[in-house]
Amino acid sequence: MNEIVNPVTLVDRSFYFIIGFSFLFLFAITLVMIYFVIRYRRSKHPEPSDIRGNILLEIAWISIPTVIALLMFVSGWQSYTGLRNVPENAMEIEVIGQSFSWIFIYDNDKETENEIIVPVNKPVKLNITSADVIHSMFIPAFRVKVDAVNGISTYAWFLPEEEGEYAFQCTEFCGTGHADMTGVVKVVSQDEFDEWIEEEDEW
Repeated sequence: MNEIVNPVTLVDRSFYFIIGFSFLFLFAITLVMIYFVIRYRRSKHPEPSDIRGNILLEIAWISIPTVIALLMFVSGWQSYTGLRNVPENAMEIEVIGQSFSWIFIYDNDKETENEIIVPVNKPVKLNITSADVIHSMFIPAFRVKVDAVNGISTYAWFLPEEEGEYAFQCTEFCGTGHADMTGVVKVVSQDEFDEWIEEEDEW
């Protein structure tokens, strides 16, 4: 099996790349601005300089931002495709948003409410829709945020690499019970998951 790249890594890398450049330019522009205010103040430089026609300067301030913007695009595109390209061996779970809870249906028709139970190191595909109004599933730990719309089926996937519990919530205001539309992703061992999925009663 080909090694699966966790989309969390791609999203975080893109985020840090963009934020890093933003801070770099913030400090660089601030320092240059301070330098110019001091170096070219009217008392020291009463006659302003004319930089029109400086080809090298014009090439620099066009080409450098262009290259940086393209690098940001490539980084963002890689994170986007990473979130959309689901591995072939992903476990699929049907997700239905409703006022005001989430229903999850597994391949063997086992259902849970406001709780996703998955095995560690197994890619999971969520097929998402809504039974009524617009909802939005947000799982911060796995960088998943997808709207659930009635009559439309969409999807998201994630790769849980560590056992534990990870909160999720609805982030689209959907009515008076919106704040209660929360849940948890439980990542367990493969053996624990196999035992649970065959049980008749839910945890």
